[in-house]
Amino acid sequence: MAQTNTVTTDLIYFSPPTDGSKPFTNINADPATGERPQNWTRVHHTVDIEDLRGKEDSVSLDTAGFYYGKSAATHTAFTNDEEIEREYYPESIDLVKKITGATRIVPFDHTIRRRRPGEIDDSPQKRQPVPQVHVDQTPESSVARVHRHLPASDAPELVKRRFQIINLWRPISVPAYDWPLALCDFRSIDTKKDLTPVTLRYPDRDGETFGVSYNPNHRWKYVKGMTPDEFVLIKCFDSQTDGKTALLTPHTAFADPTTPPEAPLRESIELRLLVFYD
Repeated sequence: MAQTNTVTTDLIYFSPPTDGSKPFTNINADPATGERPQNWTRVHHTVDIEDLRGKEDSVSLDTAGFYYGKSAATHTAFTNDEEIEREYYPESIDLVKKITGATRIVPFDHTIRRRRPGEIDDSPQKRQPVPQVHVDQTPESSVARVHRHLPASDAPELVKRRFQIINLWRPISVPAYDWPLALCDFRSIDTKKDLTPVTLRYPDRDGETFGVSYNPNHRWKYVKGMTPDEFVLIKCFDSQTDGKTALLTPHTAFADPTTPPEAPLRESIELRLLVFYD
């Protein structure tokens, strides 16, 4: 029987604007500081995070909101966006269809993250791990994603049936001991109190994410030292609101105090998928 192993660390949560205004974050960072302008506050809390190594199957997409699996990618370079779209997207679609039973999957973007201590530049080619508890989408922005990325002839019918937004996350090149990814079990979330919509301001449009407020009931999990042939599916949205199904998964990168000092810096890819069911 696998033992329960936990680490204690600091996570950064969301605190809403004190003046009651709608929270926002600008997607474009200040080039001088690397910080994205925002009107809300980051607050630090000490939490325990359980290592699920050896009991990865204790969680699932519909219970906890995330799923750990093992399947090596054929594409391994992750240095050229066109090659990633041509080679990694199709194999990822097949993988997630096999796991979920979905009938149609549409990738809409990906992000490569390579940790660079001291680097200020946060441009798309220099993204780093995000040490902030968040959910990528809200229900409103999820529906908007379907209309944004699917033909106008398809989108209205697709949003009438069950659909999800799922991120496929995996390490690149080296095991992710450095700044790994923590996920919060959906069953420990109070969706009415813990989640606040935050406007994400792009130059040409507005998106929306969820800021996540601290709740001592939150149950955090990770798998220590995930390798490039391992992955985690992160549910960002599910339209199946039956009261039993996990709808989303707060997540964040974190400083693992048990990271070996010689561990290579974290490199990872997340592929964002619109997932549809007949």
